[in-house]
Amino acid sequence: MKRILLTFMVLVAGLAMTAPDASAQSGNRNGRADKKQNTMQTWKEDMAKFRARSEQDRKLNELADSLAGVQAAAAVKNHDFVLEAQTVQFKNGATVFVNSTTNFISVKGDRAVVQISPSDFASGPNGVGGVTVDGTISGAEYRVGKRGNATFSFNVMGIGINAQVEVYITPGTNQASATIYPNFNSNTVWLQGNLVPYDNSNVIEGSSL
Repeated sequence: MKRILLTFMVLVAGLAMTAPDASAQSGNRNGRADKKQNTMQTWKEDMAKFRARSEQDRKLNELADSLAGVQAAAAVKNHDFVLEAQTVQFKNGATVFVNSTTNFISVKGDRAVVQISPSDFASGPNGVGGVTVDGTISGAEYRVGKRGNATFSFNVMGIGINAQVEVYITPGTNQASATIYPNFNSNTVWLQGNLVPYDNSNVIEGSSL
């Protein structure tokens, strides 16, 4: 009888000792669950703020592009612009990333300047790594396609140049490209970059031919 009673007391004591441990474990699990839930909630709030900022930035960028596009279109219509090239592609297919301050097409009134200076190491005929030619424009035509694509084409004639130039403007932006068709050879050149009003440009004009 004493042995049974003693065994019973040991069991009761063991249950009494394990009960707090079980409670503590349950509390730890609940604490971890709460922490995880709080972390997820914080992450969701941060993502919501990030998306709101991204949307705001996107709208600001769209507005900036739209304003730049309006300026570019007005500058072209007024014959008062510069296409600052970022890349130049030659007839052989080679495309070169270039300095926009020394590679450009400018139009001011009835005067046009075409400057291609792909080299930063050699001075070239113009002193800034390439060739600069200028002349008088004629046959200027501005037209807008059904999808809003604007094209400005003109002929330029001078001592060092006799070519047809076509400038294409991406709708709603000031991004533009141009094709230069020399009349004396087939060395067509393509330029791509941004079109800005003449007075907003910082191009460096070299010595013309």
